[in-house]
Amino acid sequence: MKAVILAGGLGTRISEETHLKPKPMIEIGGKPMLWHIMKLYSSHGVNDFVICCGYKGYVIKEYFANYFLHMSDVTFDMTENSMIVHHRTAEPWKVTLVDTGDDTLTGGRLKRVAPYIENETEFCFTYGDGVTDLDISAEIAFHRQHGKWATVTAVQPPGRYGALQLSGKEVTGFVEKPSGEGGSINGGFFVLSPKCLDLVEGDQTSWEQAPLSRLAAAKQLMAMEHSGFWQPMDTLRDRNLLEDLWNSGRAPWKNW
Repeated sequence: MKAVILAGGLGTRISEETHLKPKPMIEIGGKPMLWHIMKLYSSHGVNDFVICCGYKGYVIKEYFANYFLHMSDVTFDMTENSMIVHHRTAEPWKVTLVDTGDDTLTGGRLKRVAPYIENETEFCFTYGDGVTDLDISAEIAFHRQHGKWATVTAVQPPGRYGALQLSGKEVTGFVEKPSGEGGSINGGFFVLSPKCLDLVEGDQTSWEQAPLSRLAAAKQLMAMEHSGFWQPMDTLRDRNLLEDLWNSGRAPWKNW
């Protein structure tokens, strides 16, 4: 089974980092966010990836071209012009990097990688800027069981501010950053039939608008509810939160 990951956007809300690299290459614990997402899928047996590149896509290509150097000890002998790799660590991954254009929208990027997934019965699809402790194996099983074209993960967005608990005008307690406001949102972890690509008209189609609306109208979209950890990396504050979780040894998404 393959996983398609969007990795081509500008990431303007975290421009402190993205002026140098694509958003999915921002590091958490010394590893790119993209690596964390791939490790999450790999822990559920999904090891074949199609990466939709765009803005500064060469950074992603260079990272994977030199992946074994990033992950291993290396001795360079300058006099002999040779290189020895020690304790080589290899992931069981096949990674296809596709240039989907700098200005292409999310649906258009998915459409552009159609040749790499057209023979799949179903495939996973997600964004390159969020992590979760979602049971991806359970989501795939749920998708196969209901038989519809698409499955979306429904999550409660993390709260930004603490909330007061009130009894009249008396404060009775305080809840630190409660999740959501009662409504579920698109958590960005999908399982899709390749048929869904027929709903994308072209590069300027946003996946989150017409295609998802048409799937819902046709009763071909099901939701996998997830009440556990889910955190996007939209801002520098989000990035620092994820970094703190990783450094504490309590990163909820780390299941490998």
